[in-house]
Amino acid sequence: MPATTIEKKPHLHYTTRTTFDTARAEALFASALQPSDRASAFQVRAAITGALHSLGIRGCAAHLARECGEHPEAAAARMRWAIAAVRAL
Repeated sequence: MPATTIEKKPHLHYTTRTTFDTARAEALFASALQPSDRASAFQVRAAITGALHSLGIRGCAAHLARECGEHPEAAAARMRWAIAAVRAL
């Protein structure tokens, strides 16, 4: 069999995000923590843990879906913040 190689183009940036990162971002979205809180990494982790314990993964996803339906612009901004905060951990 011929060897297979994957060539990365210099202008492309590859990032891998996991389902775990998505679940953490959804949990942070569902938490009471606000972007204006300028939370530390410890506070972000605590907010994620608290939301997952109280709502569960499905509950956090349901909260996100509800907010996207009711307030799409605000939900989009909050999710961008949550994703950035999770990536910074």
